[in-house]
Amino acid sequence: MDTIENRILRTTKTIKFPVNLVWMVWSNPEFIAKWWGPQGFTNTIQSMDFKEGGEWKFTMHGPDGKNYPNRSIYKEIIHLQKIVFEHFNPHFIATIIFEPKGDETFIDWSLLFDSVEMYEIVTTVHKAEEGQRENFHRLEEYLGGCRE
Repeated sequence: MDTIENRILRTTKTIKFPVNLVWMVWSNPEFIAKWWGPQGFTNTIQSMDFKEGGEWKFTMHGPDGKNYPNRSIYKEIIHLQKIVFEHFNPHFIATIIFEPKGDETFIDWSLLFDSVEMYEIVTTVHKAEEGQRENFHRLEEYLGGCRE
């Protein structure tokens, strides 16, 4: 059955960093390039116009030596609270919600795919669930270095 629940990949986590710091490393190309993506990937940001309607273009460089071009358009940005972007190829809508919890931040990160078939390809073949967990790990590692 094709329902939203069958087409969404959701990862949630509370990280031990304040929301203003977390927001900064999500919204600035200099910082996001250093932690974005699964373990072993690096990034080259071509453009990151962080505003509603702005374009984010970057290339992920995989540990396999391959380059993976990415393009997204920001759909909604609520300062310190929410980022929504439309990603192309594969097509999905990413929604990231930031909720301050004192000196910590709860992050609810979901990817909504167009079909169950696309969800299954991305999660099975490309191991997106593992990639999301690794992305959180890299974010926390990077933020830990920001504190020092």
